Amino acid sequence: MGRPGGLSAAGKKELWKRWRAGESISDIARALQKPPGSVHGMLEVTGGISPPERRRRGCALTPSEREEISRGLAAGESLRTIAARLGRCASTVCREVNRNGGRRRYRAQKAEEQASKRARRPKRCWLAINERLRVVVAGKLRDDWSPEQISGWLGREYPLDEAMRISHETIYRTLFVQAKGALKRELLAHLRSGRMMRKGRHASTRGQPRGQIKEAVSIRERPPEAEDRAVPGHWEGDLLAGSRNTHIATLVERSSRFVMLVRVGSKDTESVVCALGEQIRRLPRTMMATLTWDRGPEMAAHKKFTVATDVWVYFCDPKSPWQRGTSENTNRLLRQYLPRRTDLSVYDQADLDLIALKLNTRPRKTLGYDTPAATLAKTVALTD
Repeated sequence: MGRPGGLSAAGKKELWKRWRAGESISDIARALQKPPGSVHGMLEVTGGISPPERRRRGCALTPSEREEISRGLAAGESLRTIAARLGRCASTVCREVNRNGGRRRYRAQKAEEQASKRARRPKRCWLAINERLRVVVAGKLRDDWSPEQISGWLGREYPLDEAMRISHETIYRTLFVQAKGALKRELLAHLRSGRMMRKGRHASTRGQPRGQIKEAVSIRERPPEAEDRAVPGHWEGDLLAGSRNTHIATLVERSSRFVMLVRVGSKDTESVVCALGEQIRRLPRTMMATLTWDRGPEMAAHKKFTVATDVWVYFCDPKSPWQRGTSENTNRLLRQYLPRRTDLSVYDQADLDLIALKLNTRPRKTLGYDTPAATLAKTVALTD
């Protein structure tokens, strides 16, 4: 897999191709065999805007020409002789040699690397150069105007002043590519989408099987004992999201509110089902009878999960989080320890077990101020 986040030039090209085509971060991560967090980090650097493909200027010296210069210098030829053989001006070859160590220290590979580095120097964007325009654009963004509204208004307000014109796409690029340094990142909060990255124009969930889990068994078919919380062993589950596209799985037992947290490497269904299966197999067989989940694609392989654990999975109706009220409430409690926008990949399973322990040993009003751990122990003792 290589080092985390490391991608070859071909890999980066494939990443941006898939992102522009509208693929999700998880899909791209699976295709490139990288953690979703690493893919998210690479996209975040440029705000989700693919960097322009680098092209060598037609008049620039090529690597083969630099090799020819190096050979000519080693043979003691004059710069004019080398330039004539290359079909270049003598001044071009002279500047090339002087800026890269002179006749004695010129090396073709080093010169090529230096030329590439100089070509990458940051170019100041229009809003960084034009302070008057930058102040106006920033002010309108704070008033919650969209970049398209700002661009259109500028055209009408300053019809004869070309310096006060800017396209909406340039405003977006300046916002999302923070390396440009012209508009502050805090202005992103004023965009209606609330996105921190620019999405491809083809990005869409249309046609994706969201909320369409194959052979999903409805929550309405769940056993009555799971509904009235009288018998332990009926659980609710969910994915808790963090920053950089990181997640952990949460499991909460309905009768006792006992919590288990499971570290997952990715939110794709194979990773989630495998991690949950390993955790559940550690429990006594009588302690895991059913699992209720939402319609997220992470449980698309629920049949495989049932075969591996002998635990039936039931699914809530789409957009009905109240049908998993215990899980939703538990997630709110977990935010005390795992705040939003936290990179959840930094927590190992031991860390998650410690957080779960804290919740399980805290008294709960709904349990008559008993703790989930004590309540579960009592109900298990009664059913034995």
